[in-house]
Amino acid sequence: MNNRLSPEAPALILIDLQKAFDEPGHFGGERNNPDAENNCRRLLVHWRRQEWPLFHIQHCSVMPGSPLRAGEPGNAFKEAVQPWDGELIIQKSVNSAFIGTDLRDCLDMAKIRCVVIAGLTTEHCVSTTTRMAGNFGFTVYVAADATAAFCKKGLRGELIPAETVWQVALAELDGEFATVLPTDEVLRQFSR
Repeated sequence: MNNRLSPEAPALILIDLQKAFDEPGHFGGERNNPDAENNCRRLLVHWRRQEWPLFHIQHCSVMPGSPLRAGEPGNAFKEAVQPWDGELIIQKSVNSAFIGTDLRDCLDMAKIRCVVIAGLTTEHCVSTTTRMAGNFGFTVYVAADATAAFCKKGLRGELIPAETVWQVALAELDGEFATVLPTDEVLRQFSR
C-alpha cells in the first residue's frame, strides 16, 4: 500500500448512527467500542472541512416493534453526528445501503470510485454495505474503530462477546472487500 493516497473526492459513508443503538437489549446485549461514535464524528468533521462528499445512511426498519422504524425516537440520528442541512441522507430498510436506494447512482454520477465506511453495526450493515461496495468495484476503506458490534448468541447457545464479533467481522472484510484501518490512519491517508 502507498504511504500516502491521492484521493479524488473520496466519499464518507456513515451508516446507521441512530439513537436506537443506545438500547442494547434490542440488538443482542453488550456492545464493544464505546468510542465508535466519537471516531465517526472525527471523520465527519474532517470530510466537512475538506468539502468532500458524504452520505448519512439511516435505517428505517419495516419490522413491527423495531426502534429503528420511521417515527420512533430511536430512528433519529445521534447528536454527535447529526447531518447538516444540505447533506445527503439515504434511507434504507435492509442491511445494505445499496439495496432499494440511489446510493450507487449518486456515487456513479459524481464519479466517486473510493469510499470510506464507518458506523453501526460492524457485523450487519457496515459489513453488508462494504461487501457490496467492494463487489461493485469501489476502492473501499473501513475505519475499524469507527464501528462497533454487539455480542451474539452462538449456534450452540454460547455467548460470543462483542469484541470477538467485531474482530471477526473486520477480519473477514480486510483484504477481500476493503482495507481496514484505524481512524487515525484513515485521517492521515486521506488528507490534502
